[in-house]
Amino acid sequence: MRLRFLLISMLALMLAGCGSVPATQNTTTTTSPAVNSSPTATLPITPTSVGPGIHHIFYIMMENHSSSQIIGNTADAPYINQLANTYGIATHYYGVTHPSLPNYLAAISGNFQGIWDDCSAGSSVICSPESFGPGLTQSEYASASNRPHLFSGPTIVDQLEAHHLSWKAYMQSMPSVGYTGDSYGNYAQKHDPFMYFANIRDNPARMQQIVPFTQFQPDMQAGKIANFVWITPDLCNDMHGASVCGSYDGLIAQGDSFIHTVVQQIMSSVAWQNGAAIIITWDENDNGNGGCCNSPTGVGGGTLGGGNVPLIVITSRGSQHKILTSNVYNHYSLLATIEDLWNLGCIANTCDISASASLSPLFAQP
Repeated sequence: MRLRFLLISMLALMLAGCGSVPATQNTTTTTSPAVNSSPTATLPITPTSVGPGIHHIFYIMMENHSSSQIIGNTADAPYINQLANTYGIATHYYGVTHPSLPNYLAAISGNFQGIWDDCSAGSSVICSPESFGPGLTQSEYASASNRPHLFSGPTIVDQLEAHHLSWKAYMQSMPSVGYTGDSYGNYAQKHDPFMYFANIRDNPARMQQIVPFTQFQPDMQAGKIANFVWITPDLCNDMHGASVCGSYDGLIAQGDSFIHTVVQQIMSSVAWQNGAAIIITWDENDNGNGGCCNSPTGVGGGTLGGGNVPLIVITSRGSQHKILTSNVYNHYSLLATIEDLWNLGCIANTCDISASASLSPLFAQP
């Protein structure tokens, strides 16, 4: 699979020289007025092998809504739709499987880790599948039911650190740095994938990089901004919902307001002037099982996917409306694209994502 990485790296160099997108992608591009941003200062370029023009990536994971519930819903999500109509989207983007947790694991490790539950992290924690039930084969069900929830595989954290790139994860409503509890208020550990990997959980320095979201604005204002920034909103602001959050329709509007605030903070930061991308996606679609790109399969070869969800990519390179319509993508595809942008190599299922299945056109120079 290293050949795949070499070929993609060569292709990236060619694209940087000619400004084109892969011929295999069906991409619609229109010029749109930019969403308001006001960068305030310059930040020294990190002396690492980052992709041209993208020195910071902000990854925001939302919850449990389909593309049809968000894209076009200007009543409840006006700002998200403004972004979708100004920057880049992929219309056939999918969660890897159900429920939430395996999608978060897939997003940072390229592997859903063979589970179908939302249980807490721990070497002694095992849980029976919560999703798909009879759709799982007997061996899948048995394996998942005996899988300890502290995983040993590599993650993007290992890749970033190996390439001298920094990272930080901001968890809204988390009570303290490196908090290991299953929940606290509207914080849910199942939406914090970093807690499920032994080489993060057992590393005090890495645990210091998993912080309450209250640190986000001070870090942005101080210019202390990692190359890779993960953001998990709390159960109300991520559109998931909890008893204190209000109605289901109200959740979409609340999430839209959260996205508005955070995106404006990023666009007003030194990171944006230095070169950045913002990724907004949803973990899964509660009402669909469609999938692609190494989603698991069950009885009779049926796809055990996470359903069609929105993906929006915003870059500081300019406002061009790009729509990827011809290919299918999922969280593995997105991780593979980040790996390729920053020459990180590949892990697990990202090694099977071909150049034609990359989301790189959404990050390309207009």
